[in-house]
Amino acid sequence: MSLTVLSDEQIRGLLENLSSNEVDKFIDTLRNALHEYSTGTQSIDDGVIHQPERTSVHSNTTGATTLFMPSFSASGHAIKVVTVSSPLSTTLPAIRPTGSVTLYSPEGPPIGFLHAQTLTAFRTALASSCLLLKRARVHTITVFGAGLQAYWHIRLALMLRGHTIREVYIINRRFSDSARDTFKKIYGIPQEAKQREGWEQAKFSLLTPGYGEFDRLQKDHMRASDVIYCCTPSTDALFDASILTSHEGRRKGRLIVAVGSYTPKMRELPRELLVQATKSHSSGLHYHKHATEGGVVIVDTLDGAMKEAGEIIEAGLAPKQLVELGELIMVQRLAKEEEESLASQSSTDDSSVSESLDRLDLSSVTTAMSTVFGSDSGKSPSGSKRSSSHSPARSPARSPTSPGRKGSSSSFFPPFHRRRSSKNASAAEDRPQTQQQEPYSRDKHLSRWLTVGTVVYKSVGLGLMDLVVGFEIVRLAKEKGLGSHIDGFSS
Repeated sequence: MSLTVLSDEQIRGLLENLSSNEVDKFIDTLRNALHEYSTGTQSIDDGVIHQPERTSVHSNTTGATTLFMPSFSASGHAIKVVTVSSPLSTTLPAIRPTGSVTLYSPEGPPIGFLHAQTLTAFRTALASSCLLLKRARVHTITVFGAGLQAYWHIRLALMLRGHTIREVYIINRRFSDSARDTFKKIYGIPQEAKQREGWEQAKFSLLTPGYGEFDRLQKDHMRASDVIYCCTPSTDALFDASILTSHEGRRKGRLIVAVGSYTPKMRELPRELLVQATKSHSSGLHYHKHATEGGVVIVDTLDGAMKEAGEIIEAGLAPKQLVELGELIMVQRLAKEEEESLASQSSTDDSSVSESLDRLDLSSVTTAMSTVFGSDSGKSPSGSKRSSSHSPARSPARSPTSPGRKGSSSSFFPPFHRRRSSKNASAAEDRPQTQQQEPYSRDKHLSRWLTVGTVVYKSVGLGLMDLVVGFEIVRLAKEKGLGSHIDGFSS
């Protein structure tokens, strides 16, 4: 078995020149993995995916922290080792994040050795892009930070939504070397790529605190933005909460993504923003118009966010106020499957379709999702609560009908997945009026929240992302003849 070795330059060149179909393939692959992670089991014996907690060691000599992130899936397993500087150190020289990802086949032989720098930034931005693709409007983007994470969030946004993007505001502490490099890379993208992706007329600007009207411009930029990316290892909130939590700030829906902080002592988002985002709202009338809010914060990993996300910890959020990205992917996927099934089975008897849906075990969905659909309580209708920081979807307790799924259920989901419309109108009319309307209302609220509402996503990173994206990079590199390939390495 051969070993593929890829340098950071080779990975960067590969990812910079992805076609539209290749980007879609990366996103679909990551979506599938996150879906399985959030809805499957974390048992090594029973599960397809296993994501152990990461470990770290700290060096007093260099002031750096080295992280070890293992992961396991049906396609193989991986270990990522990366070293980063401590944001708390002011006397020791900064160390640019660096490391490697080693990929192994399911049987154990190593098959890939990849530089981790660009890979890490790309896979983080790729996960954020799963939410970006759902947004109805992406004209203006504000980015805090000017490093690799910031660059790849911008770059993927341009690849995926470039035809609508008009302004990109970058806010950084100073006009640093990384800021200079980021602008150099953006302006260095070939004109043909800009035209193909549709953003040749987009404008880019940098704002630093040294500018006299910084506070006013920062507020103006953020309020004008459809998407806000926070990509800095900050220990303090990057902006005043009132910019987004005031009556004026809440009038417009935004996607707010925070990926730069990854320890309990670090934070990018103000506490008040998370508290506002997780408030339960009754289904009554609002005195003031504001964007749709879901009542939850989206995270990449529930366990990791509860232990490592400084914003989540500072805001005192409970597990029931968080929902994993993979859980939302599941809901959207099943809803889409229903629509496709309705189109292809319009002549099918409604009762037989309902019986098929009843066999779907949707009990793994957490009670946090009921908040997304406008519930005024953290409880499910059955009264069950999310009682620990371990996602019920990955609980070892399993129902008889679906191995790997939690037995206790949140009863609102089966109605959501029943047919809510049909070309066979008479079958729909035979159902009670409340049964027809309630699923539609919940589905509509979820869709409106994700597309035009205020969505907050916090990521601390998953080794699983490195594994999935790493395998796809190796596959694509072999296809394009990139990198070094050592034949017989494991023989």
